[in-house]
Amino acid sequence: MGLRIHFVVDPQGWCCMGLIIFVWLYNTIFIPKVILFPRYEEGHISAVAILCYYLCSLFCIASLVRASVADPGKLPENPKIPITEREFWELCNKCNMMRPKRSHHCSRCGHCVRRMDHHCPWINNCVGEDNHWLFLQLCFYTQILSSYTLILDFCHYYYFLPLKKDNGDVFVFRHELALLRVSAFMGLIMLGGISGLFYTQLMGIFTDTTSIEKMSNCCENVSRPRKPWQQTFSEVFGTRWKILWFIPFRQRQPLRVPYHFANHV
Repeated sequence: MGLRIHFVVDPQGWCCMGLIIFVWLYNTIFIPKVILFPRYEEGHISAVAILCYYLCSLFCIASLVRASVADPGKLPENPKIPITEREFWELCNKCNMMRPKRSHHCSRCGHCVRRMDHHCPWINNCVGEDNHWLFLQLCFYTQILSSYTLILDFCHYYYFLPLKKDNGDVFVFRHELALLRVSAFMGLIMLGGISGLFYTQLMGIFTDTTSIEKMSNCCENVSRPRKPWQQTFSEVFGTRWKILWFIPFRQRQPLRVPYHFANHV
C-alpha cells in the first residue's frame, strides 16, 4: 500500500495546526536548553533522559505530520464495487456517489471518507479508516511529551539543586522563569485536552463505534463491545503485532474485513 498524500485547503485548519507545531517547537527548543543540557552537565540527569525526550518529541511530530497529510480513506469518484458487496453500499445524498456503509460525507473536505470518525482542525484533516491509527499515536505521544515536560518543569525548581553555573545564553538566563511558566501552562492545556480526546477515541475503538455514529445515536448498545478489543485495535492499526501499534514510521496494511456493519450512518 503506497503512501497517498491528502492535503486540505483550509486556512482555519492551517492556523490550528500551526499552533500545535509552535507548542511542539517551543518545548523541543527551550526544555533541553533550559533544563536537560545544563542538568546533564552538572550530573543531575543522565543522557538517557535527554534521548527519551527527543525520541518522544520525534514520534510526536512524525505522527502529527503523517496524520495531517495522509489520505483518511477518501473514496474515488468511480469506485469499483465488488459484486458480492453491492448490498453493503449506499448512495450519499450529498455528493450522489456510492459509498460503503459506515462512510460519511465531510462537508469541510467535500467528499466521503470510509469509516470517518470526525474532522479534526488540529491536524487539518479528516480522521478516517486509513489515518485513524496515526491520530491515536498523535494523542498518545502528545500526552507522553506533555507529561514529561511538566515533570521536568517541576523537578527543575522543586527537586534539583540550583545550577552552579549560569546559562551562557543571556536571553534564556534572564527569562528562565517566564520560559518555564509558559512551558508548564502549555503542557497543562495540552495534557488536559488530549487526555479527554484520547479516552474518547479508546472507548470508540473498544465499542467499535465512530464519533459520528455516537452523535447520531444510530448504533444500539453502544457500550457493548461487538468484537474482542484485540481485533478492533488490530483493524484500526492494520496489524496484529502490538509493538507496531506504537511506530509511526511504517505503512498501514489494512486487514481484510468487510465494509458492511449491522448499524450504520
